[in-house]
Amino acid sequence: MTLDEWADLPEDEEGELVDGILVAEEMGGVAHESVVAWLIATLRGWLPPHGGRVLGSEVKIAVAPRRGRKPDVLAWFPGHPPLPRHGLVRVPPDLVIEVLSLRPRDHRRDRIEKAREYAAFGVRWYWLVDPEARTLEVFERGEDGRYTVALAAAEGRMDIVPGCEGLTLDLDNLWAELDGLADAAEGR
Repeated sequence: MTLDEWADLPEDEEGELVDGILVAEEMGGVAHESVVAWLIATLRGWLPPHGGRVLGSEVKIAVAPRRGRKPDVLAWFPGHPPLPRHGLVRVPPDLVIEVLSLRPRDHRRDRIEKAREYAAFGVRWYWLVDPEARTLEVFERGEDGRYTVALAAAEGRMDIVPGCEGLTLDLDNLWAELDGLADAAEGR
């Protein structure tokens, strides 16, 4: 399958494109989506007033000639090139966020495969949020095209977020969103 064929699939056809093959994408639950919603709301309060754009997980980006991904959260900072109204996005976001799912293979995909792909595509900032470990890792793409850790945090309020001047992140507030959820073992 080509990138254009992937982009033209019906909206209800799930999957990402890996080496021309449609593969199942990780499916998050309530905790995963709570984190995604919180991140989008937080970024939308900071970025659009300055001319940026924040989008969610149904946006298809062409990260390589035969690879397409659908990150959990994408952001383009002020001054970005125009984005297409429909179809495949070929403009690298300034920021991509992946929220880790429970399965080890999904951790591997986000930490290894996607990190390589996003860096090669030109994504400057890559965040990994782990709702189970309650951690945030911020990676910055260096001159050599590889990511290095710019911030690792588990709690508290961060008034300085690398690459995001003026953004405040309150991780305690984010984790409080998850505290109201029942564990599956509780049977609720």
